[in-house]
Amino acid sequence: RPQNKSNTKAKESPKRQPNMVALNFPPLQTLLLLGLLSSAACFAPSNLPATRRSSSAPSSSTQTYLFNLGGASPGGTAKIPSSPKDRDNAAIAAVKAAISKPRYPSCPLIECEFPALTALNKLGDGSLRSSLEAEDANVAFANKLVGGIGTPIFGPSVSLVMSSSVSNAMINKVKKKVKGATVFSAKDGVPEVSGKDNVCIFLTPSSPRDYKAAASLAESGCPTVLINGSFKDLKSVPESATMAYFVKPLTYNSQVAGFLIRSYPSLWTVLDAQTKNVLGSFTDEQILVQRTNTPDLRESGRLVQKSVDERAIKARANM
Repeated sequence: RPQNKSNTKAKESPKRQPNMVALNFPPLQTLLLLGLLSSAACFAPSNLPATRRSSSAPSSSTQTYLFNLGGASPGGTAKIPSSPKDRDNAAIAAVKAAISKPRYPSCPLIECEFPALTALNKLGDGSLRSSLEAEDANVAFANKLVGGIGTPIFGPSVSLVMSSSVSNAMINKVKKKVKGATVFSAKDGVPEVSGKDNVCIFLTPSSPRDYKAAASLAESGCPTVLINGSFKDLKSVPESATMAYFVKPLTYNSQVAGFLIRSYPSLWTVLDAQTKNVLGSFTDEQILVQRTNTPDLRESGRLVQKSVDERAIKARANM
């Protein structure tokens, strides 16, 4: 009688990709100081584990403006915004989805983080003019977000809380430009609101006092949205928070080559700036630095770098 032959083959281990050109990443403090004046450079924390299993696809640069890329990406709801209006609409939709169903219902603390200005080189130039432009852009988005979240008749009631560090002139500006919300300053304490019938928006929080007040509001059951917070450390935003909308330009060779985008409830998605191809995607558990709500950008940077290098190799081969 013939013997049965096993068709089972030893499982091949995946080939490791050769290391690409090394990136020099700044220290942990740089990552955690994400905020209003952060640059578009690709950086990431060191010595902080973040388990990741990217579902990357082969593909793949260079821009200094966020909205001159055009076209949609195949990344589901994650796409490179084609204009400030496109970005604002996507951010408002993501925030509303997070308010409706946050990652952890017991902690409706929600973040929204993106470059406030279309000219990315202005974000870190340190000029007063650029700072004022970014300030005005954040106020304009807050006004749109208030209108997108609530209505005078059906609610919810919206409160807008200013950072404890802002000037009285800034508070007066916001009161004039933002319609449909009661404006407070964190230096005077937080509004006495709680429950899902109220929504609190924190505009550009920047101090431990601001983040503590926001967390307190969320713990009371009031959905609390942080817009473009800055000067965050490991304790600023708890890991139970929800990143609703996130856009991070990733640079390679000093130019924008890709983006890491999160549009809740979709996955974190890495997109090539030139081809709009999806280079990889991550869950919160895979990309967030442990015990924080901050993404680890190292793998996203590697995917973009690999895509650009592969495209350059193909271009040289066809010359």
